[in-house]
Amino acid sequence: MTKLRTEGPSRQDPLFPLLPDLIRALRQLHNRIRDAVVAATERQRFDELADIRRDEEGDTIYAIDVVSEDMLVGFFEGLSLEYSFVVIAEGLDGPVVFPRGSDESQATWRIIVDPIDGTRGLMYQKRSAWILTGVAPNRGENTSLQDIAAAVQTEIPLLKQHLSDQMWAISGQGTSAERYNRLTGESTSLQLRPSNSSTIAHGFSTISRFFPGAREVLAAIDDEIAKGALGPVTPGKAHCFEDQYISSGGQLYELMAGKDRFIADLRPLLKQLGICCHPYDVCTALIATELGVLVTDAFGQPLNPPLNVEADVAWAGYANEQIRRQVEPLLQAALRNRGLT
Repeated sequence: MTKLRTEGPSRQDPLFPLLPDLIRALRQLHNRIRDAVVAATERQRFDELADIRRDEEGDTIYAIDVVSEDMLVGFFEGLSLEYSFVVIAEGLDGPVVFPRGSDESQATWRIIVDPIDGTRGLMYQKRSAWILTGVAPNRGENTSLQDIAAAVQTEIPLLKQHLSDQMWAISGQGTSAERYNRLTGESTSLQLRPSNSSTIAHGFSTISRFFPGAREVLAAIDDEIAKGALGPVTPGKAHCFEDQYISSGGQLYELMAGKDRFIADLRPLLKQLGICCHPYDVCTALIATELGVLVTDAFGQPLNPPLNVEADVAWAGYANEQIRRQVEPLLQAALRNRGLT
């Protein structure tokens, strides 16, 4: 079993002291986006929010997605008075360099953003969405997920939900979290703890299969893992459960909060599928790993896609090392059995 990288960018890096102030600014941006999107859901009907505005190569952009785009650009224009950076986000016209007109190679940071991860669930008011941001020292096109030195993740709640969680982390400094009450405007400290169970029995264990295409294969892998870990199904009993949360950030949150024990998104391995996870969907993995969650690629290696909007990302998350020992060999065997390695 491959030992996962547990150290992020070096704390000796001269850029490291700049991160707390940058994180504070990004948290403010997240709060503004959260409030603007909630306000939009209060004003508009489901069908209006679900109106397709653009059908791009990587994903479909709905009306609800557009709410945050102008806010992003305006915020980063202001932030460029203090920092130089490259912004990567779905909906922007390629990587955008700030200050405008400056040399991309000279920028200090590379910032990747998903303004709304979980659009489909949110626009139909089924489940919270998430704002995701990762910050890495700029290494040009070679900048990858393992370079991310800080990250922020903020919940966009349903209208009937008054609480919203926000987490952030700086590499090597652990994870901080707060719970915001949008009725009172107050925030309180929040302690997130991944599950310490040694087994997926009676817990949530999921292979993602959100959309049509190859569901039969993905479900068979899920069943094979559950049977291998827990034995044959007992009539009248449920060995474990699954949760198809259509948000990679939301799935990471469930692992952080101790609600899920194992999640794998294998869609990129099955070429006939349409939409897949992209680097911006997992750009806050640092927050989970700082809590002790183990995040790998589909084959047990450190998850390390390039920070762009095109790459398809297959990943697995384990609440702890014992869960990984129980599940990962079964997952790898299931992939080998289907010629997916």
